[in-house]
Amino acid sequence: MVGTSAAYFLNQFATADQLQVTLFDNGTGQATKAAAGIISPWLSKRRNQHWYRLARDGADLVRQLATATKMDSQTYANNGTIITRKDAAQVFELEQLALERKQSAPSMGEIRSLNPSEIKQLLPMLTNMQQPGLFVSGGSWIDGNRFCQHLLAQCSQAMVHVVSEQVTLADEHQLITTGGVQRFDKIIVATGAWTRELLRSINVQTDIRPQKGQLIELQLPHSTLPNRPVLMPESEYDFIPVASDRLIIGATHEDDQGFDLKDTVAATTDLLHTAKHLIAGISSENVILKRVGTRAYTSDYGPFVGSVPEHADLLVGTGLGSSGLTTGPLVGKLLAQLALDQTVDLTTYSKPVTNYLRSER
Repeated sequence: MVGTSAAYFLNQFATADQLQVTLFDNGTGQATKAAAGIISPWLSKRRNQHWYRLARDGADLVRQLATATKMDSQTYANNGTIITRKDAAQVFELEQLALERKQSAPSMGEIRSLNPSEIKQLLPMLTNMQQPGLFVSGGSWIDGNRFCQHLLAQCSQAMVHVVSEQVTLADEHQLITTGGVQRFDKIIVATGAWTRELLRSINVQTDIRPQKGQLIELQLPHSTLPNRPVLMPESEYDFIPVASDRLIIGATHEDDQGFDLKDTVAATTDLLHTAKHLIAGISSENVILKRVGTRAYTSDYGPFVGSVPEHADLLVGTGLGSSGLTTGPLVGKLLAQLALDQTVDLTTYSKPVTNYLRSER
């Protein structure tokens, strides 16, 4: 998501006679490729204000990109979000927070409380829904892989070249490829959880750890109308209706699996357990697809973006965690602006990169 968005915005900001962009991607393990996620950051309880501003403005940018590039409904869908709570009092508290945050985030749209019956009307597959919730019309969802492929298709083929291989870093201007060493004026590191390994080759230590995420897609017993809102049930996994008869459940957050990309029975069972709570008649036979990816997290769960210390032309943006689909396009845009030496106020969105990167020279 970060690398693709950076390439897209470089294509928007310059022309092929001014700039050449090469995207190196070995195609394995990325969280983006496996992800279908909800774009609805406004009611998060996270206290990191850098993250909140990045996610809030990132959600606006995702919507703008979807509209400007005419994404289809399988790539981006703005059908609203429902967030449930244990009782009406907690929904009221959430509604007050929503109204407060809407003052700086008008794209949240309509905000209204729902009783369980009203939620069932919007999501008829939820036969066992018993909790009230809050509806936010500005919420949406995207398919990460389709989103990236769509953005790349908007780029000039004369400017942006995609090379399907894994490369290593020689220094801030050179990459070691299968065809030999290639030199670049600027290098953007958009390698997510693999950033630690990549930067180690130039003696830079990185506060990044991998986190495994798994999700499942279900074939529903009965079809419903399309364009249903997504559901964020309290203390459960998210529900994303991707078609009238298909539903995605997920994703897991597994801190002890490293870069393992195998789907597991334990995760599938856990995800199915959430589905069974709210949907009658669901079993393992309804699972038609499993996806696995690796996210990047920092120790304080904060994303960061900027130049690598002592390497001004080496730019990095990572640590996005489970909010990567929301924040990734904006991080990519910031990196594109930095690569073109545009003035960017990173303090709005990121703590200093020195909080996360340390040169060992």
